[in-house]
Amino acid sequence: MALPDPDDACDAEDVAATSCALDRFSETADVRSLIASLPEIYPDGTATESAMERFVAIMDRYQEQPHLLDPHLEWMVNMLLELNRSEKTPAPAVHLGCKFLYVISKVRGYKVFMRLFPHEVSDVQPVLDLLCEQDPNDVTTWQTRYVLLLWLSMTCLIPFDLSRLDGDLSREPIMDRIFTVAKSYLKVGDKCRDAASVLVSKFVTRPDVKQKRLGDFLDWSLTTITLTSDLTMQGTFLLDGILQSLAQLFKRGKRDDVLQYAPTVMKCLDQRQLSENKQAVLRKLGVKLVQRLGLTFLKPRLAKWRYQRGSRSLTLNLSQSQSSKPVEALTPAEDTEVEDEAYDIPEEVENVIEQLLIGLKDKETTVRWSAAKGIGRVTGRLPKELADEVVGSVLDCFSFHETVNAWHGGCLALAELGRRGLLLPSRLFDVVPLIVKALTYDEKRGTCSVGSDVRDAACYVCWAFARAYEPNELKPFVTRIASAIVITAVFDRDINCRKAASVSGTFPHGIDILTAADYFAVANLNNCYLSISVYIAGFPEYTRPMIDHLVTMKINHWAGAIRDLAAKALHNLTAKDPDYMSATVLPQLLPKATAKDLHTRHGAILACAEITHALSKLSAENTDTLYIALQFISILCLDDICVCSDCVCVCLIADWQWLIDDTLKSLHMFSSSTSQDIRGAAVSALATLCEEYYQSQPGVADIQMQGEYFLVNQYTDMLTSTEVLTRASAALALGSLPKFIINNKLQQVAWNQIHVTLYTGSTGTVIIKNFKERRSSDTCVKRSYLLSFPLRVCKSAGVCARGSPDCVLCAGNVGGVYTVLLDCMDDYTTDSRGDVGAGVRAAALSSLMEVTLLVAGTSPEIQRTMCCATQQAAEKIDRFRAHAGAVLLQLLHSREPAVPHIPQKEELLSIFPPAGYLDWKAASQAFPHITQLLRLQCYQYHALLGLTVSVGGLTESTVRHSSQSLFEYLKGIQHDEGALVQFGDTLLRIFRDHLHNDRVSVPLLKMLDQMLANNSFALFAAKDNHPFCVDLLALCKEEIKKSRDILKLQSCIAVIMQPRISSWQIRKAAASQLYETLLTYDDVIDPAVLDDVMTLLSDTNWSVESGLETVRTYRNQLCDWLELPRPKLLAKVQ
Repeated sequence: MALPDPDDACDAEDVAATSCALDRFSETADVRSLIASLPEIYPDGTATESAMERFVAIMDRYQEQPHLLDPHLEWMVNMLLELNRSEKTPAPAVHLGCKFLYVISKVRGYKVFMRLFPHEVSDVQPVLDLLCEQDPNDVTTWQTRYVLLLWLSMTCLIPFDLSRLDGDLSREPIMDRIFTVAKSYLKVGDKCRDAASVLVSKFVTRPDVKQKRLGDFLDWSLTTITLTSDLTMQGTFLLDGILQSLAQLFKRGKRDDVLQYAPTVMKCLDQRQLSENKQAVLRKLGVKLVQRLGLTFLKPRLAKWRYQRGSRSLTLNLSQSQSSKPVEALTPAEDTEVEDEAYDIPEEVENVIEQLLIGLKDKETTVRWSAAKGIGRVTGRLPKELADEVVGSVLDCFSFHETVNAWHGGCLALAELGRRGLLLPSRLFDVVPLIVKALTYDEKRGTCSVGSDVRDAACYVCWAFARAYEPNELKPFVTRIASAIVITAVFDRDINCRKAASVSGTFPHGIDILTAADYFAVANLNNCYLSISVYIAGFPEYTRPMIDHLVTMKINHWAGAIRDLAAKALHNLTAKDPDYMSATVLPQLLPKATAKDLHTRHGAILACAEITHALSKLSAENTDTLYIALQFISILCLDDICVCSDCVCVCLIADWQWLIDDTLKSLHMFSSSTSQDIRGAAVSALATLCEEYYQSQPGVADIQMQGEYFLVNQYTDMLTSTEVLTRASAALALGSLPKFIINNKLQQVAWNQIHVTLYTGSTGTVIIKNFKERRSSDTCVKRSYLLSFPLRVCKSAGVCARGSPDCVLCAGNVGGVYTVLLDCMDDYTTDSRGDVGAGVRAAALSSLMEVTLLVAGTSPEIQRTMCCATQQAAEKIDRFRAHAGAVLLQLLHSREPAVPHIPQKEELLSIFPPAGYLDWKAASQAFPHITQLLRLQCYQYHALLGLTVSVGGLTESTVRHSSQSLFEYLKGIQHDEGALVQFGDTLLRIFRDHLHNDRVSVPLLKMLDQMLANNSFALFAAKDNHPFCVDLLALCKEEIKKSRDILKLQSCIAVIMQPRISSWQIRKAAASQLYETLLTYDDVIDPAVLDDVMTLLSDTNWSVESGLETVRTYRNQLCDWLELPRPKLLAKVQ
């Protein structure tokens, strides 16, 4: 069972605003117009569908408050029935009206809805005839059949013998026709089966029908139940219909009429063994029928021994409430026992109760719920002693060896018994402890747990008890019940259980608690644990029970999020009872910190840490708390520590340091999903440890505690480890050291050893130490964490333009920081996951921004930083484009501090004004602004480089918007030769810089193809041997030299139109491209050979994989016609 996400909790104000907003039916005019328009719109399918959707939308608003429809149901039903009663109404209009009627019945319920049908003698024959005309297999008109069956069941209530309606003796009697129709619809697979069962129960129990047909129907039903297989769908439908009919029949029929058949039906059910059936619906109907049989065996009576809270008379209750006498619970009369003893209980009742008790343990909730209601109904007709035995059997469901289903069914049964007054107060001493256990029932199953339905049902029991018993009866148990309910409402991991508990009962300080922990406030799990719990713990009755529950039930929970929240809750609750926490709770948690169960150990460690931290904040001089905390640390360090006043701090600090160092060195042994959290916790602990214990006075390191250069040397040595995770951990650890630790050691920390991790080089140049490791995808992920190291060191050391390079970030060493970070902007490592180097670039860009803002007054690399941000903001990945855009705007618009020396800042501000909003993730918004940077010489190269990857990419939306923006810019400079030449030179420079770099060259070729197709360089093409065209052709030839990359070759062919690549795909693509070009530009070759060239290109099979000599012959012929030299084969060099 997944842990609910606290962020998904509903907003309390929104829910409260809409939950009870309806106070009347306000769409009367709309509904009248819709119903009145049905005769006109039924031929139009579109109008019919629209009207139906509108009507459903209106009625669905009243699903939770259907009683608001009651004053309007009559006129709605009458208007719709006029369509059915009129002989002139076409069949489609009748079906449409019945669909509207079904929607009403679905919202209000068929029991209330069917009372509105007219049931006069004149209605029997027309309704029956119309029903007989329907096709039971038509799936589009089942609503019509459903409504007609309900209508026919109401017409069966006429007080006249049906034989009087048989006017035409040649026709089958109406009684037989109704009986045949009802039986036929018991086996259908739609909702009509339910209506047919209602029809059967009303029809067969008529005085004139029961004499002739009741026995026959029961014989047919029992025979069908015995012989029908439930392994087929049709068999399941038939059994469902018959069981529904029998249950309705024994519910509606008079006891004297059906009692003689009850033992036979019960015997048939025993033989069928429905409780073992695989179909849940059949098991549910079996339980429903069994309880109806049990009620038939027992005489209808109201048990006088039951517990009654006050009087059942409203007048008496009101008169007693106005008098001074309190309303007391009514006690059974003395003659009750005599009456109970004289009442004979049939033997079949024992079998009925046994079947219902079995149903309480069924695996389906619907079956258990039906069995619980049956237990309540049957017990209400039993004598006191037998009823007490039933209660005892229900309590057996709460045994430790019973399943979660039995616990849930037992809770439902207790709630029903209590609600009906059948659970006497003397039994509460046995029941309340079981309900308290059920409120915290949580059984682990594999990687999840079960029991939320048990806890929810236990809340229902508490709700029922609070309304069934007088306060004096519950007074001995109110503290236990109230504490359990409050704990469930606040700490249960299931949102439904928390909501159920919040409305379950009355308890001390109930108004105040319910105000804070109402139905909507408990929807947020974090709010429950961290806020509501603190408020409720302010009431002494709940403080220690809540703390004990967290310690015993939550810190060892299987869900890590619950353990974490429980520890934080204990931290918040410590202030409510610090003595209890230090004297009782912490000693209980210490042994659990070394338990074999990992969940218990983890939760105990978290809880001990949180409680110790809370106690330390409450009293810094609490020696008892310090002693317990030292014991806790000694257990964690797995070392026997002498806890004496002189040496305890030194020993503990050494063990703390060992624990942190060992964790950082062992991270490569953990999974990647957990190592990051462990590393973060260790680095955070190191920083706190240094601040608290490693300085003799403020700002001065304590040499006695850490030794000369102890920490710095240790972590810089770890930077040379062969494990990337160890190096990353050491870098983060160095970055977390406070200023007084790294004072006078900044060169050692940052500018010498950082190159051991990422680079090596003794001269000023940056050289990659290990190219394969540098470019591995896993290493890239680790490097993204390493890149926060220079920033951490810079922030720790501080900034001073003329300071010492060994103490602060200054003009003498800031260049090295920029060199490291700017080099990481070229990391484009890819693997099966895609561009994994993007994380490195994003981390580097963030660090560049932070460092630039730190040294805003003397920033030496602001131009390169802005150019890198521009390039990343023009690339194809949306989230990284948004990150780069945010960095670009932050540097541009920063005022405190303002970043000086930004190249062409005024032009940038005109493109990106401070007051404007730009959604960088939306390609349609970002690229129109990016292409404006192409007119700025300083940013043109990097903007075009980023656009190249986007225009030549694969994502359709990115390609469309980026190319559209680029071509808009090119269109604007078509007549500006200087700007076009500058753009062309920049494009060629990008091509030269990235030759044989497929990440750039392939998208560049695709972009060039689009540019040439759009005549973007028509100004150059008009001149013979223009340098741009010559250089472009040379670069294309160089790019595809010795290349076997089909995608690259195809892209290059689209640019240079060279049809002579050996691969058949390339030959075919080249021939097709040349054919299309000649169709467009038919004046480039001699018209005398044009037809021959086109015929040869179209008819030749260029995709043949063999017979290269034949293909070469065709190629040579093309060269002759086009007056081109024939290509010559070069001899292979041995």
